[in-house]
Amino acid sequence: MPRPLVVGNGRLLITFDDDYAMRDLYYPHVGMLNQLCGHPNSLGVWADGAFSWVEQGPWRCSILYEDDTLISAVTLTNDALGLRIRAADGVHFRRDLYMKRVVVENLTDHQREVRLFFPHDFCIDQTDIGDTALYDPIADGIMHYKRIRCFLISGRVPGAPAGEQGLFQYATGTKRFQGAEGTWRDAEDGWLEGNPIAQGSVDSTVSFRLTLAPRARGELHLWIAVGESFEDVRRLHGVVRERGLPALLEETRSYWRTWVNKHERRWADLPDEVVRLFKRSLLVIRTQIDHEGAILAANDTDILQFNRDHYSYMWPRDGALVAHALDRAGYTETTREFYRFCARTIAPGGFFWHKYHPDGSVGSSWHPWIIDGEVRLPIQEDETALVLWALGEFYKIEKDLEFIDSLYEPLIRPAADFLAEYRDQRTGLPLDSHDLWEERRGVFTFTAAAVCAGLKAAAMFARLLGEKDEARHYQAVAERMREAIREQLFSAELGRFVRGLTVRADGRAAPDSTPESSVSGLFLLGVLSADDPQMAATMERLKDELWVKTSVGGMARYFRDYYFCRSEQFDRIPGNPWVICTLWLAQWYIRTAKTTADLEPALQLLHWTVDRALPSGVLAEQFHPETGELLSVAPLTWSHATFVWTVLDYLERYAAIRERETLAHVWHLQS
Repeated sequence: MPRPLVVGNGRLLITFDDDYAMRDLYYPHVGMLNQLCGHPNSLGVWADGAFSWVEQGPWRCSILYEDDTLISAVTLTNDALGLRIRAADGVHFRRDLYMKRVVVENLTDHQREVRLFFPHDFCIDQTDIGDTALYDPIADGIMHYKRIRCFLISGRVPGAPAGEQGLFQYATGTKRFQGAEGTWRDAEDGWLEGNPIAQGSVDSTVSFRLTLAPRARGELHLWIAVGESFEDVRRLHGVVRERGLPALLEETRSYWRTWVNKHERRWADLPDEVVRLFKRSLLVIRTQIDHEGAILAANDTDILQFNRDHYSYMWPRDGALVAHALDRAGYTETTREFYRFCARTIAPGGFFWHKYHPDGSVGSSWHPWIIDGEVRLPIQEDETALVLWALGEFYKIEKDLEFIDSLYEPLIRPAADFLAEYRDQRTGLPLDSHDLWEERRGVFTFTAAAVCAGLKAAAMFARLLGEKDEARHYQAVAERMREAIREQLFSAELGRFVRGLTVRADGRAAPDSTPESSVSGLFLLGVLSADDPQMAATMERLKDELWVKTSVGGMARYFRDYYFCRSEQFDRIPGNPWVICTLWLAQWYIRTAKTTADLEPALQLLHWTVDRALPSGVLAEQFHPETGELLSVAPLTWSHATFVWTVLDYLERYAAIRERETLAHVWHLQS
């Protein structure tokens, strides 16, 4: 199930599913230590003796964001209960504080009592062993804690009579152990028993009571203060009580609106829906970045049911491409921490491992260290190269030589030396490693493009810092590799670039001619121009070979893609449509456009992406080729970053074309 709603501040990240159940709460790192482990924390409603969980229906759920913010705009309607609930959720931009403002509307013509129930199923530091849940009478809230993690849940009904504005009832108890289901079950009769403390595998539920006149509304404020001690969370709790939750929500709303609109842009002929998704993408990307620099691929734990692992890692490839989109958009102050993270985590040999946790430790992997009895580096070489390339593009924007100098010894030189060394001296191409899809080992066109681009960036840095010998060496290797790409990875017979070369056991290489979208990296990374004859011929063929020929449309990763495969009619459906691959085609249309009319195919693919997004603006990794249903994880940070990158390309190309057309018109008038 996707996560249509994500709110966070770089330390605290909270996600909600389609049923408006809180599913993930990461702290103290984005993507690391899920304090809920994906268990649903739903909303229960009692009115006139009837009880209903929102996730069980018959609720109609609209889960959106307020424009240009990381504050939700949720509407829940239950005609049978005669209630409409509107909620605004957010995480304070500076404080580790989750905030929820709820307005309950009585749709009936009689006065009634309504009770709202909020269960909290914590598994602190991803285990439910040794947790404690207790009622704190000083704060009038429930506290969950273990070691250096503490969560205080409290709230207020501002319109209630004095003495009745806090919790109505509460319960703590055992969950999923010795037959106990949890205190959420206790809520279903509309009454909580008030057990003040429980330890072990525990949960809690709190309730609030509102008395509503006919057709009237009532308001409720709920918050969760997060910290490392009782004192931390009580201090935050005190801030909420003193300043009021609406004021804290408003300053968070204001912060994100200012952040996402910090740069004035000329939107050319882009429609409002594309502009909205551009801004939403920037905000979603920001939620997926840890305060210590790691850029997470995704934080949707439902993927666990497929392979008992998740996307909550920093892949250097994803991180570099996301950082580049942010740099282009003008958020270089955010990406500096990513580049510093890379300098801290690069291996002594000058390469990056498969992926990393947000704290910098090495993540899980499925790449073997020995193949056919021989030791192999378990890496995807493009990841190392792309970090250098992205850093090079960062410098072209910022011109911050001091920052580059601070990274030269720990990051740039060791990575460049590795890339220059890890190649076949005979062919000039990289030695074999795993591809960007992490599925096969060989010598791939995308990897070669990334290495070439990364070494060109390293040569630029070396020249800037007076390292002339290194600059010449890196540049020479890059130029030789560019020649090798043209000579050995382009098939005259097929009229396009091949995916790469498969290295046989005897050391000989054979072409892998599978139609593959990632060869777009040749023009995306600046190795070849988009209108280079070989590149143009390749893209013309790929847009036919990889387009999904259904009403859904979109570009597949490659022919016969089995990841989340929903159809084996490969001639019609070569694979599921992916956002990034579809937008790579859009970027090719943009870069080859000579007139504004030439931009129309790219604009159509931007519309395609908007149409595939959830109503909240969240983009998935891929889609069902027949139904358009979201598949894999959502939001995928890479999808949002590629949309940002494509829109920026569009705006730049549009402006350049219009300027050229204007100059031509003026010249014509003068002549």
